[in-house]
Amino acid sequence: MLVLVAPGQGAQTPGFLTPWLELPGAADRVAAWSDAIGLDLAHYGTQADADAIRDTSVAQPLLVAAGILSASALGDIAPGAVAGHSVGEITAAAFAGVIDDTAALRLVRTRGLAMAEAASLTPTGMAALLGGDPETTIPHLEKLGLTPANVNGAGQIVAAGTLEQLAALEAEKPEGVRKVIALKVAGAFHTPHMAPAVDALARAAEALTPADPVVSYVSNKDGQEVATGAEILSRLVGQVANPVRWDLCMETFKKLGVTTLVEVCPGGTLTGLAKRAMPGVKTLALKTPDDLDAARELIAEAVTSAAVPAGVREGA
Repeated sequence: MLVLVAPGQGAQTPGFLTPWLELPGAADRVAAWSDAIGLDLAHYGTQADADAIRDTSVAQPLLVAAGILSASALGDIAPGAVAGHSVGEITAAAFAGVIDDTAALRLVRTRGLAMAEAASLTPTGMAALLGGDPETTIPHLEKLGLTPANVNGAGQIVAAGTLEQLAALEAEKPEGVRKVIALKVAGAFHTPHMAPAVDALARAAEALTPADPVVSYVSNKDGQEVATGAEILSRLVGQVANPVRWDLCMETFKKLGVTTLVEVCPGGTLTGLAKRAMPGVKTLALKTPDDLDAARELIAEAVTSAAVPAGVREGA
């Protein structure tokens, strides 16, 4: 079974959109999205430096645009499930037909602006923990008043909270944690500090009429499949102030029988986690259009394999 996934904030790099705009029709699509949201996506994806695209209000729509564009370039594919990490959930909602591409860009533009504004209210941040066991680490974070904002699986946890709380974490690491690495983000995403952004996103969501997903949609909230567009939209709103449980998403992928995972542009992060947490699953990250042929071959292989009874594949 094929799972199509979309990365979250931090995956972007300067100029990463440049080769994708050379594909037929891509520049026109990006220009139309830019007009719809009042942000020059082509400029930020091709010419802006790392600091400019680190801005939450820029990074988030840029990532959704790149994800949709690169997935479209794969052609007419039928994944068994879709999911996205953090802001990638909006990209996944577009994949699943819950909202159209332009609506996805408008929603993520509101999300990015609202989260940037919420982050400006209190000095907060996020830090990645290297090493440790979640059963020990998570209670320790909660004792310090921190939120395990990303529980990514493969032993990777990201903590979020005030700068004072993060300093306390550096001074008092959980048992088994080797290092605490401060992340270059604007604030404590996926924590109660983002509550003002939830309100802004809820107002934006009221203008949308979501459709039910045409493929299985796996949610960051709890790793569960969500069957209705209304529930997906509700989860997208609340998600900005709640932890990302990518570990549970990968558990669901395994239960669904995933054999192949393709990560849309700018891919790499989620395929890295999959290699560690789901050994045996074939993975491919779309970084540039040069990866498209290999991705299509892998997808075709997954579809062919799914169409053949297991006993036949095994030579029984």
